[in-house]
Amino acid sequence: HNQRQLYKRNTLSSNHIQQLNSIGFIWDHLEHAWNERFDQLCTFKAQHGHCNVSGKDERNKPLGRWVNQQRVSYKKNAL
Repeated sequence: HNQRQLYKRNTLSSNHIQQLNSIGFIWDHLEHAWNERFDQLCTFKAQHGHCNVSGKDERNKPLGRWVNQQRVSYKKNAL
């Protein structure tokens, strides 16, 4: 079984949870990915003074797509 599924179903033993936590196991990979992009955006803002990341800039293309998706989700009340 997938450890994340067992964890969500509350069927993973506390010992196993502790062991996985001790090695930095990521329980929610989507939340983790969102937080990583947010951290990248914070760094971008610190460097550039704004959050208008261009999706055309090759260095920041993934971050630009993420920022755009956040704006789309916000407009759809889906954030």
